[in-house]
Amino acid sequence: MTVYSRITGTGSYLPAKRVTNEELAAQLAGQGIETSDEWIVTRSGISSRHYAAADENASDLAVNAARKAIEAAGKTPGEIDLVIVASSTPDFHGSFPSTACIVQQKLGMANNSAAFDVQAVCSGFVYAMSTADAFIRAGVYKSVLVIGAEVFSRILDFTDRTTCVLFGDGAGAVVMEASSEPGVLATKLHADGSQSHILSIPGNLAGGAVAGSGFLYMDGPAVFKLAVTVLEEVAKEALEHAKMQPSDIDWLIPHQANLRIMKGTAKKLDLPMEKMVVTVDQHGNTSAASIPLALDAAVRDGRIKKGDNVLMEGVGGGFTWGAVLARM
Repeated sequence: MTVYSRITGTGSYLPAKRVTNEELAAQLAGQGIETSDEWIVTRSGISSRHYAAADENASDLAVNAARKAIEAAGKTPGEIDLVIVASSTPDFHGSFPSTACIVQQKLGMANNSAAFDVQAVCSGFVYAMSTADAFIRAGVYKSVLVIGAEVFSRILDFTDRTTCVLFGDGAGAVVMEASSEPGVLATKLHADGSQSHILSIPGNLAGGAVAGSGFLYMDGPAVFKLAVTVLEEVAKEALEHAKMQPSDIDWLIPHQANLRIMKGTAKKLDLPMEKMVVTVDQHGNTSAASIPLALDAAVRDGRIKKGDNVLMEGVGGGFTWGAVLARM
């Protein structure tokens, strides 16, 4: 019998603190930096975002999203075989212990499952889903918890209005299980390390301290140009692998980075805007959390139904990009 992987539950979590463009503009004005709601919306489509509290780490956001996904799947934490967390803002410097191990502990899963992190920045969730799909298809694991969790507010330079207005915090999760029915129909992953300089945190740890900058750096125009191109290409790759056409897509969930990039991708795929799930306006760019946050929102409000074909695709620092085509 052929084994497939299916998404059986989704969940998400946003920190309580919601920050509107007007509030952020007022904060920046206090530092002599001018911006406005109109300036932010015009360039990104973002109206608000959420910031984690001082005592909230990526693992805390992840656990809240995970519990909802596990409940939606009709499972208990003890029935999960593997935990994969995609995050660029892990709980600990040096990324160990992994945030996945912390999540495992906070969910009370003891040592009954494996756990590790995936680092592909904004493509992280797609990379993690692809990894889970491969493990399930190989028969190694039957039930995998995949989480994207970020606290990007911790790495933003609030003197740089071109980046600090774009990002937010949050977490999203899915449970993927072995199934005799096709679920994940195709996965495609890519990377181009020669473009690593256009989106990064250019500092590194030396002598127990950060040498260089610990803030996010982004060459916006370069990222925009590359993102629109590769998102179209990888979407078509996934569709070709599944022997499907863009018209077979019920819902497009691109990485929620910039509404202009998202609209450009949908246009190139000849998909109407009504088929694209948009949360960037309320969440901002939540990096690896953006796709599962949008997926859960559309599942819970009834837009995405069982049997729908959903194309999820992300692009992020590394430079990395990828797509997952799944039947719900």
